[in-house]
Amino acid sequence: MTKASYREGFGRAKALVLGDVMLDAYLWGRVDRISPEAPVPVVHVKERSARLGGAGNVALNMLALGAKPLVVSVVGDDQNADALVDRMKAQGLDPSGLLRSRHRRTTVKTRVISGHQHIVRVDEEQEDPLEEEDVERTLKAVARSVEVLAPDVVVFEDYDKGALTPDLIHEVVELCRGKGIPTTVDPKKRNFKAYVGVDLFKPNLKELREGTGLSVDPTDRDSVKRAVSGLRQGLRARIGLVTLSEHGVHAQDDEQDVFVPAHPRSIADVSGAGDTVIAVASLLLAQGADLRTLAAWSNLAGGLVCEHVGVVPIDPVRFAKECAAI
Repeated sequence: MTKASYREGFGRAKALVLGDVMLDAYLWGRVDRISPEAPVPVVHVKERSARLGGAGNVALNMLALGAKPLVVSVVGDDQNADALVDRMKAQGLDPSGLLRSRHRRTTVKTRVISGHQHIVRVDEEQEDPLEEEDVERTLKAVARSVEVLAPDVVVFEDYDKGALTPDLIHEVVELCRGKGIPTTVDPKKRNFKAYVGVDLFKPNLKELREGTGLSVDPTDRDSVKRAVSGLRQGLRARIGLVTLSEHGVHAQDDEQDVFVPAHPRSIADVSGAGDTVIAVASLLLAQGADLRTLAAWSNLAGGLVCEHVGVVPIDPVRFAKECAAI
């Protein structure tokens, strides 16, 4: 397929995004002085805003590229869940996959920003695993969504906030395998080794080190290859895609290893970059893209969103322009 064909394919793709959805709240202001009460900056707040994070941001990236995503997640039965639903509706996402639970608390990450400087982040969250009844509700919602939406790919967006459990992961992977639907994973440490049998596994360097227990040197290609090969073998994953920050990305399948260097960028904020990478990689995997294209375009997308402060989805026009140039 051509580059244009892949971009056109984004607009036909349907995706189910399963995992931790959250609200990214922002306090924007300026710092003029240090507090007399403690050696901390005083932030004069000028503006408040809220954006979708986690699985919500993955879905937004897909939506920006023309795809049709649906988020399935368990949230609290609280005002923050109301705000989450309102934000999804405002941005054109279907909130019907959000399951409210009296056992949960909706995750909110509040970032305080002065100019382009990230001052502090305040997290309101609940990290314990889902109650069994919520696991069952989630499985039913996934099964129903698979039948109704007929997704081209299922994405596990794992932020270790408890919305994904080993049993839930296993059941969904088996369901997708039976339906011939590829699965992709943006992992965190807790469930790192639970994703057995997925098609694409995408940790970053820190997660690769924590998950494998290896001291991986991103400047040593053999070191990266060995770690990813062992990881793929242990998980029986078809593709390993590792983001290496300023060292680019490494992608590996049974036939080849691909290293793609990072593009020179003016980095403002890395928040949400992994969401963008998994979104693009998943949509390309659903189209059967070759490994080099998958790695190169995912790497490009992650770098582009790092030029903005806060969590933002990909700019499809700029993305298309830069993809055409590589």
